[in-house]
Amino acid sequence: MTSALFEPLTLRGLTVRNRLWVTPMCQYSAELQDGMPTDWHLVHLGSFARGGAGAVFTEATAVLPEGRISPQDLGLWNDAQGDEFARIVRFIHSQGAAAGIQLAHAGRKGSTFRTWDERRGSVPADDGGWPTVAPSAIAFSGYAEPAALTAAGIGEVTGAFAAAATRAIAAGFDLLEIHAAHGYLLHQFLSPLSNTRTDDYGGSLANRARALLETIDAVRAAVDDGVPLVVRFSATDWANGGWTLEDTQTVARWASERGADLADISSGGIVPAAHIPVGPGYQVPFATAVRTAAGIPTAAVGLIDEPHQAEQIVATGLADVVMVGRELLRDPNFALRAAASLGVSVDYAPKQYHRAPVEGSTA
Repeated sequence: MTSALFEPLTLRGLTVRNRLWVTPMCQYSAELQDGMPTDWHLVHLGSFARGGAGAVFTEATAVLPEGRISPQDLGLWNDAQGDEFARIVRFIHSQGAAAGIQLAHAGRKGSTFRTWDERRGSVPADDGGWPTVAPSAIAFSGYAEPAALTAAGIGEVTGAFAAAATRAIAAGFDLLEIHAAHGYLLHQFLSPLSNTRTDDYGGSLANRARALLETIDAVRAAVDDGVPLVVRFSATDWANGGWTLEDTQTVARWASERGADLADISSGGIVPAAHIPVGPGYQVPFATAVRTAAGIPTAAVGLIDEPHQAEQIVATGLADVVMVGRELLRDPNFALRAAASLGVSVDYAPKQYHRAPVEGSTA
C-alpha cells in the first residue's frame, strides 16, 4: 500500500525517509545546569530514531546561557556542548533518521522553574537564575520583569544564533529550526503584546519581524546552502490585539524569501490565553492556511496521535510534515506502529527486535 505519510521528503540537500517527525520537547534534564546533553538525552532522542521517525529534533536549545527556559535546559553556546551533541547525532544517524536541532532564546520567559517543580515563576540567582531580556521591559505574567534589549544586544543574539548553527552543523545535525513561537524571544519581537519598541525593531509588522529575518539571514549565511532551515511560528496569540494568522502568513512568506524551507506551525504562548479550543489536530488548519498563503511547506503539530489522522493530514495536502510529541512519549515506536496500521512495509525496524516484529515491517 502507498502512503503519503511514509513518502520521503527532500528539502535542499536532505532527503528524510518519511513525514512523521519528532517535535522539540523540553526535558529540563541538564542537571549540572551547564547546558550539556546527557545520557538521558541520548536515550530519549535515540529511541525515536530507533522507532522509525523520519527526523528527530532536540528540545529548545539555548544559543546563550541567558536564553535557557530553565537552568536545566540544553545549550549550544560552546564547543564542548557540540561535542556531546555529536554523540547523539551519530546514534540517530545509525538508525536511519535525520537529526534536527531547535535553536532558541527564551527572552522574558527564561530563568524559570521546571514544569514539575512545586515552585513557580522566576528562579532566584541563588538557585541558578539570571536576569532576563526581551524586546521591551514587559514581564510575562508571574515572572520577573526583563530588561529591554539594546540594538547592540539584539545583534549579539543574532550572532549567537549563527554561532550555534555553525556548531550544530559541526556536530552533524542535518537540519536546523529557529524557534520563533510559544512566547519566546523572537516571538516576543513579533507580537505587539510584548513589543512596544519605537525603533527599527518595533511598531510596523516589518519592524517587528526584523529580528527574526536578521536571524534567518545570519544562520543562512553561517551554514552550507544545502542545509534545510525550519522556522517555528505561533500562528496566533489567541488574544485580542496580538499576533494573528494573517501576520504569520505574511512573515512566513518573508522567511521563505530569506531562505527558510519549512514553517513549523504551532500557536499561543505569548500571554496566558483565556480560551484555546484544544482538540485532536486543532492547529492543523493554521498549517494549511500558512502553506496556502505563503507558498512554503509546513509542518502540523498539536494532538496528532493516530496513524490515519496523520496520514490524512499529509495525503490531502493540509501539511507536508506531521510533528508528533505526546504520542511518541507514550510510544517511541509510534512511527513503526503507524506504518503497520497503514499497511506500509518499511525496512528500518530494528533487526535486534526481530522476535517481536511490528506488522508491516520487513526487519
